[in-house]
Amino acid sequence: MGRRRGHDERVGPARAAPPAIASGMEPSSPTHHLLVNDPVAGLGVTRLVAGQRITLGRAPGNHVIVHDERASRFHAEIFPTATGWAIRDLQSRNGTLVGGHPLTTDHPLAPGDVVAIGLTEIRYCDGDPPADAAGDDPSGLTETGTLPAELSAQQASIMHRRSHSNLLEDIHAAAVHVPRVGRAAAELCRLAFALGRAADLRGIAALALDSALAGTGAARGVVLLPADPAAAPQSIDALQPVAAAPDAWPPNSIPAGVVAAVMAGNEALLAEAGTGDDCRPVTLSAPVRSRGRPVGVMHLESATDGAADPDDLEYLMAVCDALALALDNVSAREALSTKLANVADENERLRRRLGEDTPMVGTSPALQGIVGQLQRVAATKATVLVRGESGVGKELVARAIHESSARRAGPFVCLNCAALSETLLESELFGHEKGAFTGATERKIGKFEAAHRGTLMLDEIGEMTPAIQAKFLRVLEGHPFERVGGSGRVQVDVRVVAATNRNLEDAVMAGGFRRDLYFRLKVVEIIVPPLRRRPEDVEAIARHFLDRFAAETGRKLLGLTPAAVQALQAYHWPGNIRELRNCIERAVVLATDEWIDVDDLTLSQLAAAGDSGREAAAGEPFVPTTIEEVERRHVMATLEAVGGNKTKAAAILGIERSTLDRKLAKWARA
Repeated sequence: MGRRRGHDERVGPARAAPPAIASGMEPSSPTHHLLVNDPVAGLGVTRLVAGQRITLGRAPGNHVIVHDERASRFHAEIFPTATGWAIRDLQSRNGTLVGGHPLTTDHPLAPGDVVAIGLTEIRYCDGDPPADAAGDDPSGLTETGTLPAELSAQQASIMHRRSHSNLLEDIHAAAVHVPRVGRAAAELCRLAFALGRAADLRGIAALALDSALAGTGAARGVVLLPADPAAAPQSIDALQPVAAAPDAWPPNSIPAGVVAAVMAGNEALLAEAGTGDDCRPVTLSAPVRSRGRPVGVMHLESATDGAADPDDLEYLMAVCDALALALDNVSAREALSTKLANVADENERLRRRLGEDTPMVGTSPALQGIVGQLQRVAATKATVLVRGESGVGKELVARAIHESSARRAGPFVCLNCAALSETLLESELFGHEKGAFTGATERKIGKFEAAHRGTLMLDEIGEMTPAIQAKFLRVLEGHPFERVGGSGRVQVDVRVVAATNRNLEDAVMAGGFRRDLYFRLKVVEIIVPPLRRRPEDVEAIARHFLDRFAAETGRKLLGLTPAAVQALQAYHWPGNIRELRNCIERAVVLATDEWIDVDDLTLSQLAAAGDSGREAAAGEPFVPTTIEEVERRHVMATLEAVGGNKTKAAAILGIERSTLDRKLAKWARA
């Protein structure tokens, strides 16, 4: 198509126009005109004046301005001769057609002749133009084919107008008006759009084959591709027809030698039908290349009396390259779809696993009361303080609040405040800038930013240092914060659920926890009772974990024996649900029978929190006793645990050595 002309070429001719015809050569009739049909400017009329040469072209200096990129700046001229008017092509780039035939020499015009320059048609007419030709022209053109003075100043910068692209129409229907190179480019453009809309391999191959047959004039063709276009075929036997025209091609009619040569050389071939002087090229074959390597072949055959030339081979190669790109795109889309499907499946498995990890299992009144609180609290923005012993499921409660709230689509972020030092905890909560401290090699966002528009669960909130508590309180009040080492203010929308197993009231009285933060956290308080206070839930929770771990390990277990259920319900569970989970998991792994019995359960002898005076033997009934007796048993047990070292025992008990001596002397006299 040549280079595109810019707006800087509109002024002045590209080359000198031919000299005017001698004045002695007059036209035979003084009344002739040109009827110009320009798809851009509309209809226009130009009178032919005796002795005046009329130029046609894209430049504004022409008498007839052709608004088409295929027109040269000075494309052609119509000049008077001794017998009438004639037309001459001014060495234009894309040529001039008269009556559908290319203009090679000066051509005399006869009334009714149609001159085609690109998509603009100029009809040569005799006689005067109709009186209303210019007045009825919707384009507003004058008889000279230019814009009126009142419009040219306003619209001088408008060079072209298009309502649609002619390149995407059936270009072969108007082949007489468009040069061969233009037809090939237009067809490739149409093919690219069609391939972009196709979704399957056979549809893409059929579109490319139809375009190749239309562009080369071949009689039949076939596209050979491997079953998996992403994999390089090891031999031509791995290729199979995916598109053919006509539909039925006998396999033995496909020239295996030509296909093998194309695949081996990775180049297109224009083959001959025979080996004599009268042989004519009748076959075209080109590789379909994916990432530079041949993965298939498109093979075309001309009619018996047809012919093909190197230009046809060039076009076939362009079609094959477009086909290969479309195949790569389809393969990429299929791979992406498969990956997205796998990700969706994995997300669904994780959601199911999360659902298995976070159900509220049990029917006790205490648990039902917690569920009722969750339902009422979840719909609000209130800060929640979850309290309970270690292992009772405080994180489970926080996650249930998040999943039942309007923030469930946002992130749920957890952080254990007791696991980090003051400096690291501040960095984890609020983030840090690059270079804020040694080891800060890049910017890091904190948990507050990560939980934006979601829920942040802070476990062991009572372990926060006073300095972190002050900054944390400001964020809870809705104030922005700054990253460690930064100066930019960060504003987040986060719901906080705090959890602790400490007595915050005692910490406030001792000065270890801020009073204002305590009241800010305790907007809604949910107390999760230990498992020993709701024994009716033990069996249901145990069976839940049994089913889960049996499915994970592939064990076929029928359940728990009545004796095992009784032992689980009688146990005091110092580790709460976490201990029960581990106990059942260990039993599932080590059980030798289809039923889990008491012997498969491993229960510890630890005392539960707050039950230091109770002897923790599995299944032992509770015996009421006095506080003094509980104290004596606890002190004696501590002394025995440290080998009789009174100093170490006093330190563990939190009393003075002299106090311990007085107690021991008192109990010895009793």
